[in-house]
Amino acid sequence: MKKLTLVLLFLLASILAVGCSSSSSSESKGKDDKVYTLKMSTQQAETSPIVKGFYELADRLEEKSEGRLKMEVFPSAQLGSDDDVIEQAEQGVNVAVLTDGSRMGLYVKDMGVIGAPYLADNYEDVLKITQGDTFKTWEKALADEHGIRVLSFNWYDGPRHFLTNEPIEKPEDLKGLRIRTPGSPVWQESVKAMGATPIAMPWGDAYSAVQQGAIDGAEAQHTSTYPSRMYEVVKYVNKTGHFQLINGIIVGEKWFSTLPEDLQTLLLEEAKAVAEVNAKEIAAMQAELEDKLVAEGMEIVEPDVEAFKKAAEKAYDVLGLTKLKDQIHEEMGK
Repeated sequence: MKKLTLVLLFLLASILAVGCSSSSSSESKGKDDKVYTLKMSTQQAETSPIVKGFYELADRLEEKSEGRLKMEVFPSAQLGSDDDVIEQAEQGVNVAVLTDGSRMGLYVKDMGVIGAPYLADNYEDVLKITQGDTFKTWEKALADEHGIRVLSFNWYDGPRHFLTNEPIEKPEDLKGLRIRTPGSPVWQESVKAMGATPIAMPWGDAYSAVQQGAIDGAEAQHTSTYPSRMYEVVKYVNKTGHFQLINGIIVGEKWFSTLPEDLQTLLLEEAKAVAEVNAKEIAAMQAELEDKLVAEGMEIVEPDVEAFKKAAEKAYDVLGLTKLKDQIHEEMGK
């Protein structure tokens, strides 16, 4: 009897062991241990505050994925122009790029309104835009029609101002000045409406272009102006605050779909969470950056912002964005 009991106990233990082994094997097979790598591209310099956020995101992705999802950061356009990297992303290459609404407007036209002048007054305003129903339809169109996946669009880089070698107090003062700005239609038309001649070129070329006299200035946010040492070639920061620069990280839908579901969720959640913290830090450091520019010899001009707002309305008319602007403002409660 005792021997029979021992045999039964042995058989029961064997069954349980096989069951556990089978379960463990099943879980092992269900978990993808493959390592995925994403290359993060930006024109921003290594010292830019927003790039600091990318490194933080990289650390969190690797830690929370237990090494299964790694992100490598490539600042200063090391991987090429934004347009080149976006094209690679569309083709399924494992690249991400920091972009803006104006550039995405080349794919989904209405999205370009995010880059229109004086659409928003601060970070809180632009955040409302990216959380609204209209923005969600743009995100869906990017994915469905162009194979572009938005990871997060709450990366803030501050207001943009005109950088020149003569003070700008009203739109008429920009007449005849060649001002560097990105090549998207919205930004080109906006700069033109405010009085300048827009010149499209990569940000990395702006310093030498001013130095050589190819352009008369640029328009940029403090977080780019200071790290790029623009204070060495321009004298004035004219605080028009014409664009509130909200950015997004995008990847190709083809590459994104290769990720296991848990890594897709992790990437989306962490991109938004890190961006929120980074954006608040950047919003809080505007005065500090301005002090640094002044310490380097730049002068701050407080122009007639209302005059610039009035002049900028022409851009909305030319681009056919007036009704959309009103729709966005209604969603924002403005």
